[in-house]
Formats: sequence, structure tokens, C-alpha cells
Amino acid sequence: MADADGPLDAAMEELMSQAVEVARNSYSKYSKFKVGAALRLSNGKVVTGTNVENKSYGLTICAERSAVVRAVAEYGPKIRVVAIAITNLKGKDSSPCGACRQVLTEFTEPDAPVAFPWKKKKKVEPFSALVPFPFGPARRK
Repeated sequence: MADADGPLDAAMEELMSQAVEVARNSYSKYSKFKVGAALRLSNGKVVTGTNVENKSYGLTICAERSAVVRAVAEYGPKIRVVAIAITNLKGKDSSPCGACRQVLTEFTEPDAPVAFPWKKKKKVEPFSALVPFPFGPARRK
């Protein structure tokens, strides 16, 4: 893993590249804010997702939740996320929203590194730092 604001290690850089690639497939007709997420699972597989907007904004699904749904659909409900990369094609700050953090809590290891754009850098934090008081059963080590 990298320093909190330093360069990413090779594994996280590859995950970030996959997040960038999937962000290009975003359906962001309304906000024009293309987001991509890549999840590395404990089985070594990587699953990606992108945001899919809807004219009724409340029905929009974020990239992170899109990736979780895809991971469960492909590998089943016992998946474990061990690393996360999130990006957007505008280079804006974009940590996971509260809804995504809560959904990720169900499947993500507390020490899983999460990389995302922040203050014109790539920030990396352990998942537990993003969700210090999770709602529901905690998976603390």
C-alpha cells in the first residue's frame, strides 16, 4: 500500500487503471461525472463497476455499489473485498458516498486499502478509516 497521499504501489495502480477503464462506460447523461470502481476480491479476481444515472436522481447507482452487485452476482454472497480503487474522469475529489460505504461494509475487510482521488492526489486509506462506526454487524479484526 502507499502512504496516505503518496504514489500507489503496483497492485493498487493496476486496480486504479481498471477503475479508469470502466469509468469510460459510465451512463452519466445528467451529471457528466463518469466514475469507475474496481474491487479486488479475496479470490484474486477483480470486479469493476461504473455509475448508472437516472433522470430520477434517487434511482442512480454509484460505481462502488455497481461493482459490489456485480461481484455478488458473479461470485456469490460470501465474497470478501480486499482492495478498492475509485476514480472519475474529471480528476475531482471522490471518496465513496455514505450509501456506498454502508454497502461495502457488508463485504469489505477492515484493513482493505481504498484508493481515491483527493486534493489532486491519490489518497489511500484503510476501509475502517472511511467507516469508523459501521451500521450493523462490524467485521473488525
